[in-house]
Amino acid sequence: MGQKSEGTFYFAGVDIGSNSAKSVILKDDQIIGQAIVPTKADVEKSGKTALLAALESAGISDTDLSYTVATGYGRISASYADEVITEITCHAKGAHYFFPNARAIIDIGGQDSKAIKLDHHGNVADFVMNDKCAAGTGKFLEVIARALEVSIDDLSLKTLAGDYACPINSTCAIFAESEVISLLASGEKEANIVKGLHFAVAKRVSTLFSRIGSNDGEKVFTGGVAKNAGLRSALEEVLGTTLLVSPVDPQLNGAVGAAILARTNKLEELEYEDA
Repeated sequence: MGQKSEGTFYFAGVDIGSNSAKSVILKDDQIIGQAIVPTKADVEKSGKTALLAALESAGISDTDLSYTVATGYGRISASYADEVITEITCHAKGAHYFFPNARAIIDIGGQDSKAIKLDHHGNVADFVMNDKCAAGTGKFLEVIARALEVSIDDLSLKTLAGDYACPINSTCAIFAESEVISLLASGEKEANIVKGLHFAVAKRVSTLFSRIGSNDGEKVFTGGVAKNAGLRSALEEVLGTTLLVSPVDPQLNGAVGAAILARTNKLEELEYEDA
């Protein structure tokens, strides 16, 4: 662990998810570097690859870092980190960084979805996660995109052309895939099926949101799936609220929170040493 002279501090956050590893570099409290890479079999290497790519984009090296926090399901493997912190806590801090008035988060990743309630300091007040079923996750959408022979990005575009949301009865990814194939065979418009799928996911996720209780303040949509405008629109309609998305890639939210906590913890450590 190193640090730059003349009072300049650099902090890193690394979020190792099931599908991708993300990293963010802060100079004091400003984002100066970021990276997203696929998570491969070697989870530790994936996280380190993301960190090195973020450092390169920031124009610094790992010896310049004052403190690094790792999060995500692969955080325990991050031997290069000074500390590991749960993704729930990091997502809360990341959302609060961009939106200080945020009081709730919906995070949809590759393998899970979460609803997180925040206090006015960006601390976790309550949270709930989905079960192990793929419904309501990015994996569910990947399965459906494959059945439709389109890309994930195309799903968002197709829903805009839908006349109505075709009812999708199956919540299991495997059964939903079969249902989609049957609907296509019956002549149902592809765009209507996609629109229906987005509403099916939105309704599934809304049950998580209801379990953390309603509150005032802004609501934030994070995770890679937050880039899907069709799903975001469906969620807003089902929840009856506006969802904010960060000005940087929403997939980086956990890494941003990890970097924020790296900064907080390091500065607290320095204050203690000076006391």
